[in-house]
Amino acid sequence: MAAGLGGVGYDCLGIAQIHRRRVIRAGETAAAMRILLWHGYLLGGTGSNVYTRSVAREWSRAGHDVVVVCQERHPDLYDLGGARVVRPEIGGVLPVFVLDRYEGLDAKLLQDLTKDERDRYVEANAAALRQLAPADLVFANHILVGAPVGVATGLPFAVKAHGSELEYSMRGNAELSRWGREMLAEARAVFVGSAHIRAVVEQVVGHVARVHEVPPGVDVEAFRPQPRETALARLLEESRRDAPNPGNSSERLPDEGNIERLSVFLEGDEPTVLYFGKLLRNKGVHLLLEALRSVEARAVIVGFGDYRRELEAMAGARTLFTGPLEHRHLVHLIPLADVTVVPSIFPEAFGMVAAEAAAAGSLPLVARHSGLAEIAEALEDAGVPASFESGDALDLEEKLRDILNVPQGEREELARRARRVVEERWSWTRVADRLLEPFHE
Repeated sequence: MAAGLGGVGYDCLGIAQIHRRRVIRAGETAAAMRILLWHGYLLGGTGSNVYTRSVAREWSRAGHDVVVVCQERHPDLYDLGGARVVRPEIGGVLPVFVLDRYEGLDAKLLQDLTKDERDRYVEANAAALRQLAPADLVFANHILVGAPVGVATGLPFAVKAHGSELEYSMRGNAELSRWGREMLAEARAVFVGSAHIRAVVEQVVGHVARVHEVPPGVDVEAFRPQPRETALARLLEESRRDAPNPGNSSERLPDEGNIERLSVFLEGDEPTVLYFGKLLRNKGVHLLLEALRSVEARAVIVGFGDYRRELEAMAGARTLFTGPLEHRHLVHLIPLADVTVVPSIFPEAFGMVAAEAAAAGSLPLVARHSGLAEIAEALEDAGVPASFESGDALDLEEKLRDILNVPQGEREELARRARRVVEERWSWTRVADRLLEPFHE
């Protein structure tokens, strides 16, 4: 766990000496790198958080010297493969794209910050990174404010665009778009997760050089099919480890009593539909609940967000809300679901949820748009039905019913095909390698 030192939080291992090692990957030898992985947020719960910890883990396992610079107060909860964690002191104001609660911080929408507030935040993070220099690479998440932080370090840096900053804060904001464009011009490389996000970057920021398309990844070792009895037992075991949450007072913790509720709700082998992600209107969960009114299936809804109460009010009796769950829960919950639905009505950078579901043996069904359409196309090319018309609850209902009516043996074969697609295209090991290819050329 990080501890304070001179305004910067260091992990208990301290700062290792700068050195070079040799990394052997796929029969080739390459020089190890010292990488400062900057992420302004936490390491659990959302897509960019999971992305950060997964890349850190893979790079560290590959022999690189990795330091993660973020606001996570409990890094010991996550497998980072030996990567170390630094938590900068940022003065209390945290710029975000969607308003959530953060322990000890005042979250404010990026577009609502004053220029002075933005500048102070950038400099606080850049100063922490400069203290950790030298480094071969600063890998910064989010165009804003990752690119400005990278520029301010004076170190070679790359930027990963995640989509949320583009859609929720930058689109339609001329000042932020100009800032992003100017900062990206200094990056050694800009990474996007899909052709959709490449197009969005062009729309919002303008032309950007040195753009590389590398999709996010899936931990195919953790997300894998399991026998039903095993998966349920392990899910309940993980739920016993949850921190107390009396009265569900913390929206970022699993709901109180999940052990008993999940045990009863998931009894038997009736058709089960799963959603996991943020509970925002843009995520389209209301479409799923509407479709389920005419589908013979139970549903588990995992996540937190400001739309939860409205969703609970419209849900049927065969729907269970659990609050947010971590990967340690999801790797066991997903194999219990026949179908995992991604009903988002807002552009998505990539279908990470769909890929994780496919890896764990649950057939993904996604809205056919943006980055979701790209993962659907890959699955459908392998003969796996994987999409419905965006925003159309009736089409979602029809596609759900079609999948659930497929005989069990045929559905298991479809699930095997879907997992093969994930293994071939989206393992984190392959993704982490591809992110460093531009710097080994």
